[in-house]
Amino acid sequence: MGDWVTQWRVEFLGREWNFVDIGSVVVVLGLHCLTLLAPFHFNWPAFWAAVALYFVTGVSVNLSYHRQLSHRSFKLPKWLEYLFAYCDVLSFQVSPLEWVSIHRSHHQFTDTLKDPHSPVRGFWYSHMGWIFDYHSRFGSV
Repeated sequence: MGDWVTQWRVEFLGREWNFVDIGSVVVVLGLHCLTLLAPFHFNWPAFWAAVALYFVTGVSVNLSYHRQLSHRSFKLPKWLEYLFAYCDVLSFQVSPLEWVSIHRSHHQFTDTLKDPHSPVRGFWYSHMGWIFDYHSRFGSV
């Protein structure tokens, strides 16, 4: 094994876990375990519904959470803003307030240890590990 395994054990397993972190791991693992049942319950209408929801939530996250709420790139009527935010919540990407807070913090502290999902902490952490680390997302690194 390599030095990166030791580093992963220290950063991921050797830290203090709280209830939110454990809940995040349980939800992510639970959803991935449920996908093992998909081949046994496949049907085309469900497939197309999943494709449609994937498109709706993907466009909503990019359009609403990222462009409209985080960067204030454009204005929408309130009813449409709320509709997109509702679709965002369906994507399991936390609340609009939390998403915007994390994203703005990411831009403020890009590629430093204060960045909530900094690449300085390694590939795993910058892509997935930060989701399971409540303290680093909210400033108590």
